[in-house]
Amino acid sequence: MNYEITERTFHFRRPAHTSRGCYTTHLSRFVTLSEGDVCGTGECSVLPDLSCDALPPQQYMDILHEAAQVVAVTGRVPAEMLRPYPSILFGLETALYNLRLAQGRLGELQSISVPINGLVWMGTFDEMVQRLEEKLAQGFRCVKLKIGAIDWERERTLIAHIRHRYGADRVEIRVDANGGFAVSEAMQRLEELATFGIHSIEQPIRAGQWPEMAALCAASPLPIALDEELIGINDLDEKERLLDTIRPQYIVLKPSLHGGRTGTREWVQLARERGIGSWVTSALEGNVGLQAVARLAVELYGADVSFPQGLGTGALYTDNVDLPLEIRGDRLCFSAIF
Repeated sequence: MNYEITERTFHFRRPAHTSRGCYTTHLSRFVTLSEGDVCGTGECSVLPDLSCDALPPQQYMDILHEAAQVVAVTGRVPAEMLRPYPSILFGLETALYNLRLAQGRLGELQSISVPINGLVWMGTFDEMVQRLEEKLAQGFRCVKLKIGAIDWERERTLIAHIRHRYGADRVEIRVDANGGFAVSEAMQRLEELATFGIHSIEQPIRAGQWPEMAALCAASPLPIALDEELIGINDLDEKERLLDTIRPQYIVLKPSLHGGRTGTREWVQLARERGIGSWVTSALEGNVGLQAVARLAVELYGADVSFPQGLGTGALYTDNVDLPLEIRGDRLCFSAIF
């Protein structure tokens, strides 16, 4: 088969604030595999200062070209070779998967509808209230709040505002601290959050503090989900050691960060064996990557998946790839491949 690699810079509709800074643009690489007149495209999405394979541009492209050449010659993705490069692995896995779908070798393509949470980005108090109200008006019953950008008391006031207006039976709240709490203050803040009926909190303290995170997971009054903690943990033995040491209630999986399709499946299986829950989420991919993550969610959790996934990022960009992919109420729906 043949391959082609292109680049595209997406532009955010509004600045996306995280605990690590602010995104206004996002660069993705696209790899297209083709046999005859049939092709399939995958997206390689890297988050600067977060992805374990956020390499200098030329080094990244050299590895991507080398791996794409292997796929073109052998017809298979060298997953073991690409364990240290999850965004490249996911892009090539997606391209080959979409090619095989287009060739009819994986059965008929089915329309998919996946429940998702509404994402409320960090901002001022007034901005976050407005964004929250917009999500609820759109029909979302599960919202995820990025916290850690403004004063904690104001963030707590925002969550109290939500609960005053909407009970836990109407709106499920998830929060993501992106490692923003100090170890010394984390338990007190978890206890305060628990009074609001929070579903879970992602990464309350920064990654790499396994004993401290394990102690929090054992004593926390609300479930803790690991996210950044999983980045760069690519070997099976190390994954097992992390889960056995920390024992979280959930893990949150971004295929572009956590091992592509192969590594995400591995994480989910290991978690299930230990009674740990999981869901998948996007890593600011454009629509090509977003569709691939949604399809993987259905493969992992079943066609009738009912647990909201973190796939509400498709409307972030002013210039996204045009695909038959849309949010209807609180569900991400699509009916074709790219």
